[in-house]
Amino acid sequence: MFNVYQHWDPLRVCIVGRSYAPEFYHFIKNSRARKIMERIAEETEEDYQKLINLLKSFGVEVLRPTVSDDYCDVLFLGKIIKPPMTPRDYSAMIGENFYLSSHTYDIMKGVDWPNGPLISNSELENLPENIKQEIIATIDTNHLHLSTTYSDIESKISNIIYNQKINSAMVTRIGKDLYFGTDHHRKDLTSLKEIYSKMFPNYRCHVINTGGHSDGCFCPVVPGLIVSLNNIQTYEDTFPGWEVVYLPNQSWEKVKSFLDLKKKNKGKWWVPGEELNDDFTAFVEEWLGHWVGYVEETVFDVNMLVIDEKNVVCNNYNEAVFKAFDRYGIIPHVINFRHRYFWDGGLHCITSDIHREGTMQDYFPERG
Repeated sequence: MFNVYQHWDPLRVCIVGRSYAPEFYHFIKNSRARKIMERIAEETEEDYQKLINLLKSFGVEVLRPTVSDDYCDVLFLGKIIKPPMTPRDYSAMIGENFYLSSHTYDIMKGVDWPNGPLISNSELENLPENIKQEIIATIDTNHLHLSTTYSDIESKISNIIYNQKINSAMVTRIGKDLYFGTDHHRKDLTSLKEIYSKMFPNYRCHVINTGGHSDGCFCPVVPGLIVSLNNIQTYEDTFPGWEVVYLPNQSWEKVKSFLDLKKKNKGKWWVPGEELNDDFTAFVEEWLGHWVGYVEETVFDVNMLVIDEKNVVCNNYNEAVFKAFDRYGIIPHVINFRHRYFWDGGLHCITSDIHREGTMQDYFPERG
């Protein structure tokens, strides 16, 4: 039986994401663009393997999703389906229950989504134009997965609950307390808290106005210590008495101009036939020509993976954070996931912890 009650308990089983192999990009006719994508693929898997080797050195069993090496297998509506890079975004082990996104599940099983079985490209083309466009508008190809992507992993887990709303990029598990982030900034958090409290009656549920994935905003590393981006949350109510190390002007804000460029070119590098597009080539060349080195040298990401209370995986060095680690007896292990901004996923995102030793603890018993 797998379970996770606190994300600093000793990690024993973990999913690590997977991207496409360099050979996958053989269809790109522009040699400069193809070489760039091949390089991204090679370096991405190199970084995955560094992380996997580190986890295995701590006795962690590593599970990985499967992918196809043929882009024709993952072509849908003219776009290539994003590989299963970030299992955290679609899954969460909370207690003894494993929550898997129903959005992912319905695509995988071809059941009732968006309003019926998933149809092929050829079937889609034969539909009336208004219906076709309505279906296309509801589908985000970045969130589609292959039918076999997680099937091997699912077979190892007993209690699976298919739920579109729960993933551990948005929920922080601190024993009896669950902290849920918000997908956007909200004025009223009461209704969300009521929903989560009904879903998890054996927990105390809290909602933090993160305006996005909470694991990109703050990380309670061990009991008593939080690493946070500035102006994310006032912690006196949610984590009373805990030390907070703030990192102003870090992470996403540091690379805003790159993210603006990526947003402008969103999806173009996944569209077959756009390989000769000047915007596409400029985008990937700008990414590798400047941003990789810049991100490696200057940005510390709070998107960290805790192995246990004495070992934490982070992407880079930061003086304030490492001094705090030293005070708490924590050893930082630096694994730089070089293309995390290209793939939209840091070290926490590209993993999903599905089994940790330990039982539910109560860190705030005064709450009753």
